[in-house]
Amino acid sequence: MNLMSPRDLRKKQNDFGNELALKGWYHSFELPDGSVIEGTMPLSWERKRWSRFPLPEELTGRRLLDIGSWDGWFSFEAERRGATVTSVDCVEAPNYRRMHRALGSRADYRVLDLYELPAAGLAPHDYVLCLGVLYHLKHPVLGLEIVCSLVSEVAVIDTYVIDGGNWQEHADDIPVMEFYETDELNGNLDNWTGPTVGCVLAMCRAAGFARVELLAVDPDYALVACHRKFPRPPETPERAAPKLISVFNTVTSGINFSLTHDEYVTCVFECDGGEIRREDVCVEIGQFGAPAVLVKRDSDGLWHANVRVPPGTPAGWQPLRVRLSDSGFGAVERIAVGVELRAEHLKLRGIFDGLTWEEGAASEYVSCWLAGLPENADRHNTRLWIEDLPLETVYLGVEAGGFRQVNAKIPADYPRREFQVIARCGGVDSNSLPLRLI
Repeated sequence: MNLMSPRDLRKKQNDFGNELALKGWYHSFELPDGSVIEGTMPLSWERKRWSRFPLPEELTGRRLLDIGSWDGWFSFEAERRGATVTSVDCVEAPNYRRMHRALGSRADYRVLDLYELPAAGLAPHDYVLCLGVLYHLKHPVLGLEIVCSLVSEVAVIDTYVIDGGNWQEHADDIPVMEFYETDELNGNLDNWTGPTVGCVLAMCRAAGFARVELLAVDPDYALVACHRKFPRPPETPERAAPKLISVFNTVTSGINFSLTHDEYVTCVFECDGGEIRREDVCVEIGQFGAPAVLVKRDSDGLWHANVRVPPGTPAGWQPLRVRLSDSGFGAVERIAVGVELRAEHLKLRGIFDGLTWEEGAASEYVSCWLAGLPENADRHNTRLWIEDLPLETVYLGVEAGGFRQVNAKIPADYPRREFQVIARCGGVDSNSLPLRLI
């Protein structure tokens, strides 16, 4: 009868420290002369793990980033298959250096913490391996977001899980993880979390990957492929492409999105057929897929899908399009990601009541025409001001004759008298015009 507490069981279940100390190597290697270095991980198991990865057999011309490379077997195997490899680990591994020299490797070796990678100047890689790293991270979702931002095709995530033997029994439950404050897992201080299989999948989706594929589950580990793109549209669509009505920032209602903030896009569209599941909606922003976090139908029958701007999206105007799992893509809209808002000179012309069109006076809404707005002006960054009060912009029209219509809402409790009104965008103020509130 086992009387060990759950905490004690966790400490001992995967403790290979003694074997590692005896052998001196974690990975096993076959050297060019045919001799073999026997590490804690058998060569047969390394090859089996590699065979599970959804990577091409031939990697010539591809870039691969190996995060948490340790002794480097997976880095050198990718290089053997033709990849240009960058290996990263948070501590210097002398065994990596030895094998790098023994194999005549040209892999680039960096000693960096995962959280340092965004500032390390690493170009996006076709593939990323992140094996046995996730449960070492105090901030696992942040770590996965960083991984997502560094890969353009597929990231392979291998991590410890707490339910490898029975995960299917609760696959539909709310994802959970254990938190290890000290040495509760394997007796090591650098193990922070023990997620369920469902939690690993959910975190990968939340990190911004377009789709997440469970490749294998062993008693203590899960292997996941995280794809940046959706599958290709069906060659013979079963329904017409969605008709995209509007696209806007879920919080600001504008078209601008930050490179550093966690921001979401609302896509409003029409489509044929009945109900749509979240998994049916495929939104593409730039070159990456963006999974829907919420899909709902409004009272007018229009569908709303909220997606996150994918990590790693470069600055600039990005095309956005929507399809369903059984349709092709519809029309393309554009959003401004990390685009500087620059205005040089604003000219305000004509000011009217937004409902009656009485000139120079307004009650609930004010309407005017404004010239000089930059291309990425939107309802959030373009405002009419009455003294020190910015009015809520409810409509910003398309440019006609150099001017764009701006409609704004007037607070019902604001004093009813005459004011000077200006427009402001990008830190630039327009001329002022008189407006009498009635």
